[in-house]
Amino acid sequence: MAAQDFNILLATDSYKITHYKQYPPNVSKVYSYFECRRKKGGAQFNEIVFFGLQYLLKKYLSGRVITEEKIQEAKVFYQMHFRQTVFDEEGWRKVLETMLVQMWYPISVATISREFKKILAKHLKATSGSLEGLDFKLHDFGYRGVSSQESAALGGAAHLVNFCSTDTVAGLLMAQRYYGCPMAGFSMPAAEHSTIISWGRSREKEAFESMLDQFPTGPVSVVSDSYDIFKACRHIWGDKLKERVIERSEDSCLIIRPDSGDPAETLIEVIKILEECFGCSLNSRGFKVLPSYLRIIQGDGIDLNSVDEILEKLSDEGWSAENVFFGCGSALLQKLNRDTLNCAFKCSYVETNGKGMDVYKQPVTDPSKGSKRGLLSLRRNSDGFIETVERGVGKPEEDMLVIVFENGSIVQEYTLEEIRKNARLQEDDIAPSQHNQDEPKSLELHQKHIMNGVH
Repeated sequence: MAAQDFNILLATDSYKITHYKQYPPNVSKVYSYFECRRKKGGAQFNEIVFFGLQYLLKKYLSGRVITEEKIQEAKVFYQMHFRQTVFDEEGWRKVLETMLVQMWYPISVATISREFKKILAKHLKATSGSLEGLDFKLHDFGYRGVSSQESAALGGAAHLVNFCSTDTVAGLLMAQRYYGCPMAGFSMPAAEHSTIISWGRSREKEAFESMLDQFPTGPVSVVSDSYDIFKACRHIWGDKLKERVIERSEDSCLIIRPDSGDPAETLIEVIKILEECFGCSLNSRGFKVLPSYLRIIQGDGIDLNSVDEILEKLSDEGWSAENVFFGCGSALLQKLNRDTLNCAFKCSYVETNGKGMDVYKQPVTDPSKGSKRGLLSLRRNSDGFIETVERGVGKPEEDMLVIVFENGSIVQEYTLEEIRKNARLQEDDIAPSQHNQDEPKSLELHQKHIMNGVH
């Protein structure tokens, strides 16, 4: 849909069209906030990465987004939809909650991507002594698995807040057009099963060799499990094409991709075979590293738990995390929903006849769904945690909230580079106690600092 064809009056849940009739008479202001609430029974994530608002504002809300033609289109549509007159033709509100709540998707992807980064950083630091190459350790394979082009763009760009490795072109274009980054991520030539099996089973060696011939410089990834991943590694890569592999450099390394079986068991067996055929060395931490011209990428069955499990098992076998890259598709861009981070948009303050009133919800059946009260501000406390100050008592000089959109215009923009800087890992993020599901008591304390408002 072209931007000029988009009608913001139709970008909402149906029932919200009727809400203007439900507020008390003479309400002149409704103040609301968006947050990721702490779940009942505890949260999986102790930190949230906020991303995607600038895209939404630029694409859908900037400039003249309302015309008489669009008002009439909405009037006719809702008359047919509700079978009665409910549309507030004269005084409907200009910003719709539904669009803002859809921020849950890029926020969730950026948060999950950063959790992957924490896990990878923890293992890389422990087994190599540095974080070199961390930004390329998780490759976005999710383009084909999402529900729409826009989901691919939003999710792909959200992943690029944390990493520079992707095959989701839509995310790169979004970062370029809306976040001022000419090229936010990188890829490499890579085989898929169709380009291997089209040579026939008896010519798998020729298929592999062709990849080396076609891409003599730069890294190249070759899926090697079309028939037997272990025979392919031992007899083709490790024997018939061994010299061709050895002659490649660190900057032009061969990256072998297993794509079936138990991820941890298969990867460990593959790396042991490669060690037998090509040898290995010990790094400064005493962990084994394959020759620099040879690496592995695991893209099948990858999620937060499996990455941690694989790297733990590799470490137990004496292998450094330097040897492995990961690719992730649906677990990164698709296996999530608004409840993943419990995202909500709630009203906390109204004005009627010029008089303000703090408002809130407090369900007796689920205290975790209670909402904040009054005008809000954010501040960083003495412990370094960001906390919400409720009821309008925050100090303006401490408030971290920034006006980014006002009266149809964007007044503050951020580049992807600035967002990446804000989302970068800290030393504490690499410590086990700061990672998902580690040391629940410490996590619970951390969540209380972040999620609970100050009254």
